[in-house]
Amino acid sequence: MNSAPKESKEAETKAAAPAEAAGPEAPPEKGAKKEKGGKGKESKDAKEGKEGKKAKAAAPGATGKAAKYVPDNPNFRYIVRVSNTDLDGTRPVALALTGVRGVGARLALVACELASVPATERIGNLPEPTVESIESVLAALPSKVPPWMINHPHEPVLGESIHYVGADLDTRRRDDVNQMKMIRSYRGVRHERGQKVRGQRTRSNGRTGMAAGVLKKAAKEAAAAAGKEPAPAPAAPAPAAKKE
Repeated sequence: MNSAPKESKEAETKAAAPAEAAGPEAPPEKGAKKEKGGKGKESKDAKEGKEGKKAKAAAPGATGKAAKYVPDNPNFRYIVRVSNTDLDGTRPVALALTGVRGVGARLALVACELASVPATERIGNLPEPTVESIESVLAALPSKVPPWMINHPHEPVLGESIHYVGADLDTRRRDDVNQMKMIRSYRGVRHERGQKVRGQRTRSNGRTGMAAGVLKKAAKEAAAAAGKEPAPAPAAPAPAAKKE
């Protein structure tokens, strides 16, 4: 009879043992939190790595821009004057010549070939006689290239083909516009009014003066204000003068 209660006590102790074992198993959750903290550190490391990459990208040598040209020639010129225009001496000849008004990329290559100058050579490395030969080639272009490459193939005053460059081109263009204005041609009148000359549309672009929508809005507001104002009362007749 006494053995039964002992067995029940043993069962209770066995059942309590797993509960006690469950108690010390709680710290692993904290360990999991610590693992999350480790992930946070990893993310911080990743952020630091990204910041380091950004800092490297922000470095002057890693911007992707070309490094400044350091010439080896002691006679190198950083500014070269061609046709009364200052050109950057660090640029290749074919690209530097495009800085002259009236000289495009095609004419610059043609001038380099006619002057026997390599197009990829820095123009600052060229001696003065070579630069003068390039200027002479630009001056003699009408006789060495086809007419469609010249900006004035049929000069009406001189009766010959001329290619204007530099300040001469601006002066000649101004004279052409003034001539059209004087003879009152269609293009001259359009130049005077400041409107488009070559037949472009003017419904939405190239408008001059006040916009039409503003005028309509002002007219509507004036009409509404005039309708709200009361009509003026008729003036009373003047009293007749008394006879003496």
